[in-house]
Amino acid sequence: MNGQGTFSFETSLLHNRQKIDPVTGAVSVPIQHASTFHQFHIDQFGKYDYSRSLNPTREALEEVIADLEEGTRGFAFSSGMAAISTAFLLLSQGDHVILSDDVYGGTFRIVTQVLTRYGIEHTFVDMTNISAVRQAVRPNTKVFYIETPSNPLLKVTDIKAISKIAKENDALTFVDNTFLTPALQKPLTLGADVVLHSATKFLSGHSDVVAGLAVVKDEILAEKLAFLQNSFGAVLGVQDAWLVLRGLKTLHVRLEQSIKSAKKIASFLEDHPLVEKVYYPGLKSHPQYVLQTEQAKGPGAVLSFELINEQVLRSFLSKVQIPVFAVSLGAVESILSYPAKMSHAAMSQIEREKRGISNNLLRLSVGLENPDDLINDFTVALNENCYDEREIYVQRGGRK
Repeated sequence: MNGQGTFSFETSLLHNRQKIDPVTGAVSVPIQHASTFHQFHIDQFGKYDYSRSLNPTREALEEVIADLEEGTRGFAFSSGMAAISTAFLLLSQGDHVILSDDVYGGTFRIVTQVLTRYGIEHTFVDMTNISAVRQAVRPNTKVFYIETPSNPLLKVTDIKAISKIAKENDALTFVDNTFLTPALQKPLTLGADVVLHSATKFLSGHSDVVAGLAVVKDEILAEKLAFLQNSFGAVLGVQDAWLVLRGLKTLHVRLEQSIKSAKKIASFLEDHPLVEKVYYPGLKSHPQYVLQTEQAKGPGAVLSFELINEQVLRSFLSKVQIPVFAVSLGAVESILSYPAKMSHAAMSQIEREKRGISNNLLRLSVGLENPDDLINDFTVALNENCYDEREIYVQRGGRK
């Protein structure tokens, strides 16, 4: 039983191939700590021989994520960056990759500082501009790498349109689906070839595990990625695989609550005089609001907002009480991050400013707290800046 096509998504999170252990009837996947497995015949080895190659606990997670993403095969890695890095190993010397311009800093780092050493070229482009994407294509373009919504500016890319361009150029489409998860968006059904996740975030959801996942829909591509996973060896440990499986069971209800709160908080911030701009695809003011509603079931629970200056930002961070101020996102607790010095520290200030990632920008991952408590907390922290109307008017350059 895989759940897909039989049950709704939220039911299939619980009732799937891993619902019951066939040996004991346990309703929790067994954690198999074995690193190696006895072989009973010299000429015919069993399914499992060494846990880098395959482990029953990791396999359970890989099967679940493949079903949830409606792919043919899933792969679990030791981190989101391990999943991304291994997927990039599908490229060869002389290949070219096109990426979202405000891509996550870790992805920016591996593309600009590691892949370049192996003769793999890259171009960053605003993926919301289809014309610009087409212009960036070269004869050696082999991968289109999308984050949608992007990190941290929440730009929304048309997955179908980019996948079509990729196919026209005999290239692959990779989609980082960390922000939305298969609960809200299924890139493989929109034409993508590889879906990537930092399972550290919403999929596990409790700030207690580091993990990465990949899913593909093509069997031949699956074999290639399986070879790379085994060769590169950055696989997920069994205890962490179990933690992700446990977190997945509550994914739907966690996201449902967090999205409801994120919408309320985004509207509050959009109306606040000390907030210059809010980036959230759940707001009708977002430039790709309609596209987001067409290709996903919801806007997610991550938003970014730009304060009127860095002084206000620093004061706000010193006063705010509820959110954790930390890297990462997608947890039960709300997390405030400072992209300039956290997620995008790998970019120089010049590169960040090119992409619109200013020193006044904060990213908020909305957790499970009462949204009114968060709004009250933010109100107090912002009000203690003691800006009067005239000062706000001047800070905005004469704009109300």
